[in-house]
Amino acid sequence: MNICLIGNSLTSLVLAKSLVNKKIKVTMYYKNKYHRGDNTRTIGISSNNTEFIQNEIIKINKSLLWSINQIEIYNKNEDNNKILNFSEPNKKLFFIIKNDKFYQLLHQSLGKNNYFKKIAIKNFKTYNKIIKNSDYDLIINCDSKNKISKKYFNKKVYKDYNSTAYTAVINHEKIKNKKAVQVFTKYGPIAFLPISEKQTSVVCSIKNNFKKKRFTEKECEKFILSHNIDYKIKNITKFNTFKLEFKISKNYFFNKILAFGEVLHQIHPLAGQGFNMTIRDTKILLDIIKHKKSLGLQLDQTINEDFEKKSKHLNFIFSSGIDFILEFFSFDNYYLKYYSNIILKKLNKNKLLNKIFINFANRGISS
Repeated sequence: MNICLIGNSLTSLVLAKSLVNKKIKVTMYYKNKYHRGDNTRTIGISSNNTEFIQNEIIKINKSLLWSINQIEIYNKNEDNNKILNFSEPNKKLFFIIKNDKFYQLLHQSLGKNNYFKKIAIKNFKTYNKIIKNSDYDLIINCDSKNKISKKYFNKKVYKDYNSTAYTAVINHEKIKNKKAVQVFTKYGPIAFLPISEKQTSVVCSIKNNFKKKRFTEKECEKFILSHNIDYKIKNITKFNTFKLEFKISKNYFFNKILAFGEVLHQIHPLAGQGFNMTIRDTKILLDIIKHKKSLGLQLDQTINEDFEKKSKHLNFIFSSGIDFILEFFSFDNYYLKYYSNIILKKLNKNKLLNKIFINFANRGISS
């Protein structure tokens, strides 16, 4: 089988590595080189997905992974009020890894693989050549901003959150740092994601309409300091920003072209589930290919049809659930009605529900 991948993102590399591991030829077309300047972005990978990556995609050195065994959620009133606490004895809930470190690891591994090659996209004509190339059994598009996405995958369920995400790393005094914290505020949620004993990644999702403009770096620093719970902060790195949107593609494929990654779903970073959804999609795609090969069936565009049938409804339900959680807390904070505190505290005391929520974040809704 010969597959063409379009895009140079982390998603593209993960998918490429998983395919070449199955001895499938992969040609990756890319428009822009990966920018390594942003070292503030991190990924939270569920325990289940981390195991899959380690076993099926690439071995990640333990020094690159920081384990999290507890999650605390707060609702900001006059004081930080803890409403949820997720933990399981002697169990790691998820792992944090820096985007750039994971990207470099995959990039170096693929560079040595004989089943993989990269070709630069020089102009728009290249896309037409890719589509017409009969050598490719499948074309998987992982770039949401290219010509193919705009032409074949432009119909989406869309919501503009009118918010901007600010990412940075805080350097602080040494602590055990195995607890992730999410604080819901009237400006939007802020997440503290540990990456070492002395460093923690922070993601602030700020509503633009509160200031009628984006926050300045000083305002962001003040925002972080005012919602800091555990850290004695020494300094904060420069911020990187990106627009927050909700996008779910209505169609998953066109002929032999399959949409993948952020082309299919783009969700709020609230629960750190965007990349986990992509890993679950990768599992489904690999299982389909493996099943067809075991039956001696031809590996063609019917893979796309099977993938849509198996993943579309799961992705829509899961992403809608994340959006509901965000809107629930946004409504609650906006009107300063903290009914959720009472309800969620009672739910948190229920061990069965606690376990269900942990499993939901770990495995999604497919298991």
